[in-house]
Amino acid sequence: MAVEAAVDRPLEDAALETRALRLHQEIRCLVCQGQSIGDSNAELAYDLRQLVRERLSAGDSDDAVLDYLHQRYGDFVLLEPPVNPGTYVLWFGPPLLLVIGGLMVFLYHRRNRRPAAAVPAPLSEAERRALDALVGEDKP
Repeated sequence: MAVEAAVDRPLEDAALETRALRLHQEIRCLVCQGQSIGDSNAELAYDLRQLVRERLSAGDSDDAVLDYLHQRYGDFVLLEPPVNPGTYVLWFGPPLLLVIGGLMVFLYHRRNRRPAAAVPAPLSEAERRALDALVGEDKP
């Protein structure tokens, strides 16, 4: 029994194939999760690449293909998910954590810094005489 590896068959229309390759880089492989379907060797990625080619050959626009996959698999299938209330944490969480962390470091250092040593004011003539009198009393 021979096992054949799935081989991508490019579209005959070069313009459609270019669009397909561009779309392959925008769609996440659901098996590999860190790769696009264009970079993945997973069988599901192969199936999704073929689906993209079929939809483009049928006359779908790029947005229609992405919408179709989005409807079937949700935000996760897109390498750059849309900004909506469901993805606010994904988009704004990391920068917000950086700002909060930076603010905490700033406040920590600000609170724990030592004040500069105060320079004493020079003694007045009356204070100097009083000091000399006190120091003179300690001498035998």
